[in-house]
Amino acid sequence: MELNDRIAVITAGGGGIGAALARAFRAEGARHVAVADLDGSAAEAVAAEIGGSAWPLDAADATAVAAMVDAVESEHGPIDIFCANAGVALPGDVDSDLEVWQRSWDVNVMSQVHAAGAVLPGMLARGEGYLVLTSSAAGLTTSLDTASYAVTKHASVALAEWLAITYGDRGIRVSCLAPQFVDTPMGRSAKTTPAAAAWVESLMIEPAEVAASVIDGIREERFLILPHPEVAGYFQNKAADYDRWLEGMRKLRASFET
Repeated sequence: MELNDRIAVITAGGGGIGAALARAFRAEGARHVAVADLDGSAAEAVAAEIGGSAWPLDAADATAVAAMVDAVESEHGPIDIFCANAGVALPGDVDSDLEVWQRSWDVNVMSQVHAAGAVLPGMLARGEGYLVLTSSAAGLTTSLDTASYAVTKHASVALAEWLAITYGDRGIRVSCLAPQFVDTPMGRSAKTTPAAAAWVESLMIEPAEVAASVIDGIREERFLILPHPEVAGYFQNKAADYDRWLEGMRKLRASFET
């Protein structure tokens, strides 16, 4: 799919990857970009920069997502592309407070369920539409420092797969965006020890690089979008020898505990 003359919605569009996507979509000729964010002021700033519209939104609120979709389509026309980009990375183990697990689930998974539920009826009726779900390389491999992030990002990948399988023959295209570390507040939060910080820094890329990968992925209608190409190799190694991969990840984790 080409972005020219398309109408797009981006959640968590007020900063980081979302803001980079909004700028890139507009540069590619999108007719309108709706920038939604929990931080309404941030959404307004990005929307003003690109000539789009701003929507204060908790992407984990199904009613609010449906209302936003209805409003965007009433004001600007049918939504062609929905980027479900909202996400949180909350530190913790399996004994973390239930609120940590619930918020991770609501934002990292259910926000994407709500997005799909809101736009799919119209897309299916038209026989065309595009969903971009932001997951993470952690959804293909794992996260070493937050259990809820690893689990919910795996669920995000599973959701993207299911949508692609279920609706791919009805004109719906689905991409799963799975970057490693990106220079955003979330990406920088992974620098938990000096050793981890050095590793994260060696892998970190800019949000604009992620956005460029997304443009290419949408144009090619590619399911898996990997701004860090090496993630494909990690994923293949995991599948080829799970036990060896687990051993290697334990060693990597141990190296960061100093």
